[in-house]
Amino acid sequence: MTDSSDRAALVLVGTPLGNLGDASPRMREEIAAADLIAAEDTRRFLDLAERLEVQHTAKIMSLFDHNEQSRAERIADAVDSGMRVVLLTDAGMPGVSDPGYHVVKAVSDRGLPVTSAPGPTAVTTALALSGLPTDRFTFEGFLPRKSGKRRALLQSLEREERTMVFYEAPHRIVQSVEAIVEVFGHDRRIALCRELTKLHEEVIRGRAADVLLDIADGVRGEIALVVSGTDGPGVEPEDVLERVSELVTQGMRGKDAAAQVAKTAGLKTREVYEAYLHRE
Repeated sequence: MTDSSDRAALVLVGTPLGNLGDASPRMREEIAAADLIAAEDTRRFLDLAERLEVQHTAKIMSLFDHNEQSRAERIADAVDSGMRVVLLTDAGMPGVSDPGYHVVKAVSDRGLPVTSAPGPTAVTTALALSGLPTDRFTFEGFLPRKSGKRRALLQSLEREERTMVFYEAPHRIVQSVEAIVEVFGHDRRIALCRELTKLHEEVIRGRAADVLLDIADGVRGEIALVVSGTDGPGVEPEDVLERVSELVTQGMRGKDAAAQVAKTAGLKTREVYEAYLHRE
């Protein structure tokens, strides 16, 4: 598969999301040829290799979120010594909301080769299945667990025009969609994609409020949530101050004028009123 001259490398290997039929020939070849395998969960990797009937002789080490930074230089040393190191996670591509970034940085910072045997990833799979615009998108990873931080993140994305992809745990998905309805509005289009490539794969598409009703009793499995962006450039509070001033000149109280204009523009009264008070 590789000449001895270019054998030493870090190889990011994509593994199936669920359907073993998605295991590529290159994935099998790289596992079989590896000198060292860094796996997110060693037991899951051994089970995967057994089910795929992939033979390997490599030493196996665990590499997960809490030990990745401490082991990154160790893996870089292995590549530097001439080893071919395969890095893989439980499902999908390493580094995408999974371990991988710190290792890639450590190896590439030394000028050592990093390559990949690419495979499935839930981000682009969900995006393609969503029925939402795919020409421009942003991946936001897992939504924050705490409600306040989750809401703050969504508020920061309120005027994002690109389609957004999130990951979410099944026991938090209802609260997250509730927050999307609250921040983005009832009519925002979303697609809830669960158990991708697996037996019970399901995509629930529609208005955020309608999807929330559909999942009221909860859902199971791994979830990718795709959310449409805004229809056009967002209106900033500064853009409507002239209209607020006009209403105040006509005799309306500043706060009332800000509330009326904010409602029409789809903005928050507090933001418009504060912008009005601090206008130059």
